[in-house]
Amino acid sequence: MKGIVEERAVELGEYIIRNRATVRSTAKKFGVSKSTVHKDVAQRLKTIDPQLYKKVKIILEFNKSQRHIRGGIATRLKYKKSI
Repeated sequence: MKGIVEERAVELGEYIIRNRATVRSTAKKFGVSKSTVHKDVAQRLKTIDPQLYKKVKIILEFNKSQRHIRGGIATRLKYKKSI
């Protein structure tokens, strides 16, 4: 029988795949911390559902490669609003 943690890990992984979501947006959606999301999808999911883990890993690696671009855009918009 699956525990609540395992169910949450699968649910988070499916959400990330379905929405190509970031760890931060997933955490906000589910009301948990970024650390919890990351631990669930990067560690627990690996043993629970290896195929789902591989799909999630691809999306997380893409998001990681794009984070410097997203950060620059967010900063530009922040200062554009304050002017």
